[in-house]
Amino acid sequence: MKCKTIALLLLLLSWQSFASSILIPMDGTQTNHLKAYGIAYNTLKSNVEVDWLVNYHGGSFLIKNNANVEKECLVRGVSYQVISESSVQMLIREISNPDANMDIIKLHQAARIAVYSPIKVSLSTFEDTDAVLLVLKYAEIPFEVIYDEEIMRGDLAKYDWLHLHHEDFTGQFGRNLRRMSASDMKAQEDIANRLRYNKVSELKLDVAKAIKGFCMGGGYLFAMCSGAETFDIALSAEGIDIVGSRFDGDNIDPNAQERLDFSKTLAFENFTLNLGESEGYGWGGMSFSDINASNGRWDDDENSYFSLFEFSAKWDIIPALLTQNHEFLIREFMGQTSAFTKRTVKPNVLVMGQSKTSDRYIYGELGNGQWVFYGGHDPEGQRGFHRVPTDLNLHPHSPGYRLILNNVLFPSAKKKKRKT
Repeated sequence: MKCKTIALLLLLLSWQSFASSILIPMDGTQTNHLKAYGIAYNTLKSNVEVDWLVNYHGGSFLIKNNANVEKECLVRGVSYQVISESSVQMLIREISNPDANMDIIKLHQAARIAVYSPIKVSLSTFEDTDAVLLVLKYAEIPFEVIYDEEIMRGDLAKYDWLHLHHEDFTGQFGRNLRRMSASDMKAQEDIANRLRYNKVSELKLDVAKAIKGFCMGGGYLFAMCSGAETFDIALSAEGIDIVGSRFDGDNIDPNAQERLDFSKTLAFENFTLNLGESEGYGWGGMSFSDINASNGRWDDDENSYFSLFEFSAKWDIIPALLTQNHEFLIREFMGQTSAFTKRTVKPNVLVMGQSKTSDRYIYGELGNGQWVFYGGHDPEGQRGFHRVPTDLNLHPHSPGYRLILNNVLFPSAKKKKRKT
């Protein structure tokens, strides 16, 4: 009996040594890249640490052997390998090689995620195509939807990560009547009235300032499409009327352009506003400024791409983390703000992805916090208006959506300042 017990213990110890960790590869062998992020996030939520292997097979994840993680990988169709302790040590030595552009970053507590969206207060059917809402749901990553009233009562302190998408912080209801219905506009006016603002634009400015304060205090801000462009426009136009009479009943300040204060913005400067009074059905009425590189033009080339820069994993870990991918050429995708005009991007902003004519994916730091702006509406959306939400079951390997999920996991990393 004693011999059998010893033999069983030796077998158990041998098995623990042989199968010590779960490796989730993120290169071309992965069966579902997007759901793999959900595995990593929810592992963190269960108080189990995750190692993010920067540039190792596409930015793989390494987790101590865990029956629940294995089960979730099987259920969600995510590829994984159970590897021995000796294999883990070989992996660590390979990554630690000074000549290898790789690193290991430990992910700790899962970020508390909020999505700023008008679906909180109205139907806003156009917002159903918000790429971040789509991919968070697909990856099974929990989040909360908030809007103006939650922000104005101080609820941002509850979160680590905030997303802005197809939003208009200038108070012009998107400058596009095809995007926002009369009931959607009334819902925003009702919020302004309840909070005792005379104009929606005044409310949106205070919301933008509160979000800026959230970022300065250590929060992480991720904005796409018009949410990125109008956020900076609103901050630059504090105290200046840039809203046409059809929206607020009075005229635009004739000196509005000259009075803009670019020192208040996060990413953009020296841009020119579109102050036209179009009724919103033409391209001119949809454009906010020349920050938007497309500015009313739609690229007819379905095969145009933007490229991600390569950063040193050992020295510039933040951009290296944020550009993790199995592909570094990504199909361009459009939106009300499709991409950012290069000359309007501030020189202290780090460009992480660009096409020949525009910047697409940019990063900056503000106080104790960080932000990323990502041009376009839906990385797998069709050109033109996005009426139908993308079915991510058809795009489980989307490199454009992977960039979004890199940002979701990023606040869990033990961050290091970049050196370039």
